[in-house]
Amino acid sequence: MSDFYDRLTPFYHLIHQDWHASVALQGEQLGTLIEAEWPGRRTLLDVSCGIGTQAIGLARRGFSVTASDLSEKEIERARREADLAGASVDFSVCDMRRAHEHHGAGFELVLSCDNSLPHLLTDDDLLIALRQMFACLAPGGGFLMSMRDYEREERGVNLVKPYGARTEDGKRYVLFQVWDFAGDHYDLTFYFIEEDLASQAVQTHAMRSRYYALSTDKMCALMRQAGFAQVRRIDDAFYQPVLVGTRPA
Repeated sequence: MSDFYDRLTPFYHLIHQDWHASVALQGEQLGTLIEAEWPGRRTLLDVSCGIGTQAIGLARRGFSVTASDLSEKEIERARREADLAGASVDFSVCDMRRAHEHHGAGFELVLSCDNSLPHLLTDDDLLIALRQMFACLAPGGGFLMSMRDYEREERGVNLVKPYGARTEDGKRYVLFQVWDFAGDHYDLTFYFIEEDLASQAVQTHAMRSRYYALSTDKMCALMRQAGFAQVRRIDDAFYQPVLVGTRPA
């Protein structure tokens, strides 16, 4: 999994039409949601921060943010992006299944966005990660995650998911994913077709990973099993369904 994101790192921002605008928008959306669910809570741990999309957005909104990711390359870029944005974030490399061992306890909020948890391919691994996140929280603290709504996704093979075209620094990039399902799991190949507009030279970059296409209902059940209370799904607040839970006081 880390190899997938290490290779994705230089292209990660291209997933968004305007990554900097996404940082600001997601920071606003998540900040609003957090204030509604856990008013006044400001110390936050992001356990799957990628290149910093949510961590930087929330830090710029006044949250005290600690953030980690499995990919060393993404953490290196996240640090650079935070410096450029003037955002203070404490970044480090960590597997979310070791979050409490690495970060310790006492956080008021724990966050995992961008469909990161379904990279874990078994219920046992998901429970390990969720229990680690639960242990990171202070009593009364809140957990927030976002994931794809797999109940709405077609199952099959050769499923093409287009992201469109982007132009940057004299190059055009065409982005799409191809999914191949096998039961409740699917293999994903993320293609970036890179064209130099001056020379018309073309390169293809392909990154491969695997996901567990579980339902939000099942993820909520695993959250409850890990100890979270007041677990529920929230729609139309973020670009993916959001699941929230609280560590009992």
